[in-house]
Parts: sequence; structure tokens; C-alpha cells
Amino acid sequence: MPETVMVIEDDAAIIEGLSAALRSEGYAVETESDGRRGLTRALDGRADLLIVDVMLPGMSGMEIVKHLRDGGRTQPIILLTAKGDEDDRVLGLELGADDYVTKPFSVRELMARVRAALRRSGATRRALPARFTFGNVVVDFKRQRVTKRDAPVEMSAREFRILAYFIEHAGELLTRERLLNDIWGYDVFPTTRTVDNHVARLRKKLEDTPDTPRHLVTVRGAGYVFESDPA
Repeated sequence: MPETVMVIEDDAAIIEGLSAALRSEGYAVETESDGRRGLTRALDGRADLLIVDVMLPGMSGMEIVKHLRDGGRTQPIILLTAKGDEDDRVLGLELGADDYVTKPFSVRELMARVRAALRRSGATRRALPARFTFGNVVVDFKRQRVTKRDAPVEMSAREFRILAYFIEHAGELLTRERLLNDIWGYDVFPTTRTVDNHVARLRKKLEDTPDTPRHLVTVRGAGYVFESDPA
């Protein structure tokens, strides 16, 4: 079965052009021009990736991203933003979008980003077990749930994906640049401080002693290593 891409966009010309390009790449395509209806279809449907315009009637693209991530949906989301709206891009990525493209955009570039996002998503799904335990933490990948000492841990979609990436690459040195590229999909930040902030939040939620972590370990001047069963 071909992978399905849903386009939520209110510009008919963009919908038509993107639909033709996506179908030529072998994807099945679903479209919606209203934000609220788009969210409903995204929640009910089985789209493997979403392309979402920020400015939509009914509900903004930002709200769509937030609702999907808060609901535990993890399929890649690419935002379409107006040129120069850096605040929108940063906010969208913080809410859980995987990438963004500014209008007017190159269809060829967007198709490359779609392929890359689906490749990252598919590789992660194949590499991860259904359930993973470290320390007193249990990660249930099928249900997208994390518990610590049998108590649920509230976690954003971005935090869950970072944790999944660490587990997938347990024991490897992961630089901040690699984490930005492989998880956020595109480095739009002037520094790598955003990675440090997300790791710090994960430590507070998962480590018994966040100031002296046993699992999410800093390698000074290099990055991080995830130790599932440290000595």
C-alpha cells in the first residue's frame, strides 16, 4: 500500500499542485481546505504524513499540530509558513511539527522533505520494540505511554520522540547537531540550546536524581549518551 499524505491548505492552486506532485511520487493523497475539518480527518484517518498551512479558516495550523500531538499522534507534520515569519516556525516546531517550508516554496524541495520525514519516521518504527524498560521507567511504544514506578509520566510528543531516539541509539554518542537534524528535521535555531532544554525536562521527569543523571548522560563538549543499564 502506498504511504498517504494529507494536505490541509485553503489555497486551491497549492492543493492542486501539491496533489499532482505527491501522486507523481507514488503517494496516496487526501486534502482538506478547512482547519477544523482537517483536524477531524487527521484524527480519524490513517495519514502517514501531514502538510499543514499555518493560516487556515476554522482552525490554525498551530492548533492542529497541538491537538494532534496532545492526542498522542506521532506522524510527521510539515508546516507551510509565510516567508519571514520566524516566530511561527519556531513555535510550530516547539509544538511538535517536524519541519517547515516557507511560501513561495520549491515543490522539489518539499518532496525531498516529505521523503526524509517519512524515512526517519519509518526507520524509528522499525527499530523500536513494543515495550522498553530502563531503571524504574517503562516505555510503551504501541500506546505512546511512559510510566515511572507504575505512575503515568506526562510527556509532549517532542519529548517522546527524543526519548525514542535515545533508546534507538542507546550507548551511542549523540551530538546536539545530530539530534536537531534527525528529530527536528531542520536546524532553524541559532544555537543548540533547545536540545539541552528538552533533555533537562526529560531528566526531571525520568531520572531519580536529575542533577546526577544515570541514563541521559552528558558527555562534556560533545553531546549525550543514553545508558539503559548503567554500571
